[in-house]
Amino acid sequence: MTLLQRFLPEFQFSESHHLTIHAPPAQVLDAAARIDLADDPIVAALLRMRSWPARLARTFGARESVDNWRRFGLANFVPLGRDADREVAYGLVGRFWQSSGGLVPMHSPEAFARFGEPGVAKLVMSFSVQPAGDATRLSTSTRVHCPDAESRRRFTPYWLLIRPASGFIRMRGLRRVKTLVEQAPVGSGTGPAR
Repeated sequence: MTLLQRFLPEFQFSESHHLTIHAPPAQVLDAAARIDLADDPIVAALLRMRSWPARLARTFGARESVDNWRRFGLANFVPLGRDADREVAYGLVGRFWQSSGGLVPMHSPEAFARFGEPGVAKLVMSFSVQPAGDATRLSTSTRVHCPDAESRRRFTPYWLLIRPASGFIRMRGLRRVKTLVEQAPVGSGTGPAR
């Protein structure tokens, strides 16, 4: 059973992307586990766009915070674990359709697994690797579980709106891992073994 299956066996929304990288699986997964796109200028611009509704609401007196999206990255996720050199997974909980994201802090994989509040969605994002000849196939998968009809009703339009940008960000992350691993000098600990 994968970490993705273990932490989110039931889900209504999912998305997957993959890329082939010329490096051993362990190196690819190590790089994927370290990558954080929060410092990527294009991703930062997309996250700023994501925060506009909260900023506008705040201008008109709403108390919702925009901080969740201003510094959004892997630091917002709870690490759920690593399965040797096969998979690494992260979890996120919130009312993602709210302009602030409605994030609920999770401090451990156990807290994430136990969480089950109605009206709050759970998301698991994983990176997994598989040998592909003399290369490695790196995949990222995201699953979202909405525990009730109301959260599904609220999340569905958000998902339809955000999914293209989310897919773009994930593919950008995969390409960044590919560049990091394939172009690093041999012997640097990051580049492919030759």
